[in-house]
Amino acid sequence: MNATEDFLPAKLAEIVANFGECEGAEKIELLLQYTESMPPLPAALRERLGPLEQVHECVTPIFVGVEASAARQLTFYFDIPLESPTVRGFAALMAEGLDGCLPEEVLQVPGDFFGPMGLQAVLTPQRMNGISAILRHMQHQARKFLPA
Repeated sequence: MNATEDFLPAKLAEIVANFGECEGAEKIELLLQYTESMPPLPAALRERLGPLEQVHECVTPIFVGVEASAARQLTFYFDIPLESPTVRGFAALMAEGLDGCLPEEVLQVPGDFFGPMGLQAVLTPQRMNGISAILRHMQHQARKFLPA
């Protein structure tokens, strides 16, 4: 485990390690597998989406929703067009990797956590910037659930 992975929630660290073991096109295949596991946005959350929930830094229209349990465990949801499978895949792996985390845990995820995944070898710099923007937006939303 490297220094970045030391700060990751267990599920996200496992995902990062799995990608790190893949070569070239295998990384894209794994990313696309996550697309298939992305849960639909709950209807109640869809009704509440507005401009604050959009990740404006991304070319693809991405909307992020979050719900918290009574124990403050977070669940993230995404609304991303089907025509953007790599973005959907990354969002799905983020949702899975951070599912059930406390806001403090989400905020500890370093902005470059995905480096060991090796995605920069198979994705464009624009997509990599989008990945960073998605994480920043998730962290912004997590702050709303910090204790006062």
